[in-house]
Amino acid sequence: MSQIQCQVSSITSLTEVVYKVILTPTHPVEFHAGQYILVHMGDNDKRPFSIANAAYNNEVIELHIGADENNAYATEVLDRMRNNGEIAISGGHGEAFLQSDGKPMVLIAGGTGFSYTYSILQQALHDHPDTPVNLYWGGRKLDDLYLHEALSALADKHANFTFYPVVEFAEEGWQGKTGWVHQAVLSDYDDLAEVQVYIAGRFEMAKVARDDFFARNLPQTSLFGDAYAFI
Repeated sequence: MSQIQCQVSSITSLTEVVYKVILTPTHPVEFHAGQYILVHMGDNDKRPFSIANAAYNNEVIELHIGADENNAYATEVLDRMRNNGEIAISGGHGEAFLQSDGKPMVLIAGGTGFSYTYSILQQALHDHPDTPVNLYWGGRKLDDLYLHEALSALADKHANFTFYPVVEFAEEGWQGKTGWVHQAVLSDYDDLAEVQVYIAGRFEMAKVARDDFFARNLPQTSLFGDAYAFI
């Protein structure tokens, strides 16, 4: 797959350690919702980042990059973008993209894994507004779920979309779900036989979730996540 040169249109803070990047490619990037791009740092150094925008809006590429002081892998990419004002990418890559089979969808994200589910969510609401979609997004605290207000407003607009923020450390008065994000799903579903599940986050979470979901009758063909190509 050939590389595509992109202008770095903007880099803005979503949290203290998460940045929203808007890239403008020289021509539209063909991808499916739920795929990722590779940022070309060198001939043998290509770094994956999930695409956060829907595929119907392919004249830009939106990324949500978590880059704290201990994450050189991501901060080096941001530094290259800031210093050069442009970057080379390729994509879309990955096999865990949106499958339109009419089944209700459960989207599960830990941290910046949200960008993967956000692309799928936007595409699903655009193409299949009558298909039920439940999004579970987990973080240490509510502020880590940087688009929780926008998602709540989106859920108010779409009768078939429900957003469940899940926090590990709840503030006093919190009425929502707490704990591990995949456990929040298990608390709502005794049986997963008739849904599709899309998941992004730490590999450890994805592995435990896979085992627990299969035990709740989720078909192997109905579980999607880039992590499963490696674990």
